[in-house]
Amino acid sequence: MKKKVIAYLHTHWDREWYREFEIFRLRLLRVFDNILDMLEQNKIPSFYFDGQVSALLDYLEIRPEKENLIRELISQKRLFIGPCYTLVDEYLTDKTAFEKNLEIGLKISKDFGCNDFIGYLADTFGHSKNIPQLFLKYGIDKCIVWRGCGDIPSEFKFNGINTVNLIRGYFMDIFSANMTIEQKAEWLKGNLDKISEKSSDVLLLPIGADHLGVEPDIAEQVKKVNDILQDYEIKIGSPFEYFELVKDNFDKFEWNEELRDNTKTFVLPGCYSARTRIKQLNTECTYKLDFANRIQKHYGEKYNSIIEYAYKLLLQNQAHDGICGCSTDAVHRENVTRYEKILQIANAIVEELRLTYNFKTPEILSNKELDGYEIINTNNGFDNSLLYDTQRIPITEDYTKIYTLRKKPTHLTDINIYVKDGKLFANDIKIEFLRREDLGDTYNFAPKEDDYGEFAEIYGLDANIIKTNFFDVEFFKSENLINFKIKWNNQLKNKLWQVRFTLKNPITETYSEDLNSIIKRSFDPDYDMRKHLPKVKGIETKSNFAPMQRYVGTQGFGIITKGLTEYEVFQNNLAITLLRSTGIISNPKNPARSTPAGPPIDVPEAQQLGENTAEFSIGFFTPDKAENLIEEVFPQAVFED
Repeated sequence: MKKKVIAYLHTHWDREWYREFEIFRLRLLRVFDNILDMLEQNKIPSFYFDGQVSALLDYLEIRPEKENLIRELISQKRLFIGPCYTLVDEYLTDKTAFEKNLEIGLKISKDFGCNDFIGYLADTFGHSKNIPQLFLKYGIDKCIVWRGCGDIPSEFKFNGINTVNLIRGYFMDIFSANMTIEQKAEWLKGNLDKISEKSSDVLLLPIGADHLGVEPDIAEQVKKVNDILQDYEIKIGSPFEYFELVKDNFDKFEWNEELRDNTKTFVLPGCYSARTRIKQLNTECTYKLDFANRIQKHYGEKYNSIIEYAYKLLLQNQAHDGICGCSTDAVHRENVTRYEKILQIANAIVEELRLTYNFKTPEILSNKELDGYEIINTNNGFDNSLLYDTQRIPITEDYTKIYTLRKKPTHLTDINIYVKDGKLFANDIKIEFLRREDLGDTYNFAPKEDDYGEFAEIYGLDANIIKTNFFDVEFFKSENLINFKIKWNNQLKNKLWQVRFTLKNPITETYSEDLNSIIKRSFDPDYDMRKHLPKVKGIETKSNFAPMQRYVGTQGFGIITKGLTEYEVFQNNLAITLLRSTGIISNPKNPARSTPAGPPIDVPEAQQLGENTAEFSIGFFTPDKAENLIEEVFPQAVFED
């Protein structure tokens, strides 16, 4: 008896990647026009639109006349949209932004009449253990994943949610290939055999790929393939149909940790550090937008609409090929513009409310000094009390000295920072700055086999400046931390820059922030990726690099960063990536990944030449204290009413 194969038609839609947004949108018009025509003419039974609504909204902005048809197809359960606004990267977002992604996406989806949802994560670069519970919180009890699953079966329970592992991935464009139907059947048999090894008697087969339309004769092709296949019968349906058929299988295997195993699929961990400036802006915007939202809720929520607009901008940038830094230079310039808009909105909301209600914020722009605050910067400009007064306009005579003020801590940490024998220490922790060659690309760091780093020379410590031959490092003490800020003019290409902390013992486990909670990871401290670079095709080297949001710690030592989102473990060293320079999206000769992960497009701006900054804080504290210490670096407003 033939095994049943439920095939679903889809397209994976990156709003921007190796081409810019407006160029991809023109392609979207052609692709989705054709899909709607095929649905309307009953040439295909249904279509799954990638689990995100942003592409649908981009389409309707140009094709508003198609809205009624789309609503009708959704009501007939032939077109499935949502639940997310965009397909964000799971490790480079935070809980608040991910929940906004669901809130906005579900609101739009339900307004269109869609009530059937899957947490669709077919192309994110690994999967956070915290995501399933967020889906369940919003009433979504199904999930589809791919990358990072290792040998997990097709159906399993992932942290409490029924989950499908796409054994062979979502990228199945065989029906668009220039091959005979016999060749297509043979290719499909090989892939279905592999899916079958991990499945029950019912298999799930995606039909589609990145930015790909549906073949006009897809139904006829499937029929002809079925006539050839001896072990399988393909039926075009929907993933919901598949979930119903295998509903009794999910309890047979349970997985409660994150999914970052790259033995079967690439997880592309270099994306955590590509284009550092994008990550820094993302962290700043995430914090300040949440900050503005909390304040406006305290005072009546009159900014809800503009807050949602700003979150849409943020989520557009958090789409995985945006925040991961693996797109063209033009795409990322547009990302920066969106981030700048978010900061304008968030800062303006906070300042308007502060001037109205006179609450305290961690930093204040003022034309005079204030008690309890210290000056950290001075510029010329207009005082905000004038800029936000709608009954007045600034004139030349109002242009004056403006201070940036920071709230003074009530006491300073007793951590001792010093230089001894040409080495920098914080108490007994050695701190080193180093750089290594990077032979990789925006997807994967690739080391030279024998390169263990060029270390900065420490020339001395003068007041609050550490002088090195790489750059000068400014630091200041706050209540519990020492805070570092590095500025330098980078003129070196294809380099990985790190700050490394040497601890007493080999590092076997770390604690780091993931979706605003602290998770534990285990490491083999002696593993050295330089000694495991692949010699055959199809392999991505395992590494001791891992993603973080704002915190990582081990052995009673902790690091909090502002937009530095990658750390590395090696022996008794914990390193934070300060900057990673590369000049190509996907290097076909990448020593750490023996198969391309994308197009080999030159992206000179990913080298990040010129002025760069990096900020991080260190202290001695256990993971249970991390949340409070993060708030010292990312403080909230103080309301006096």
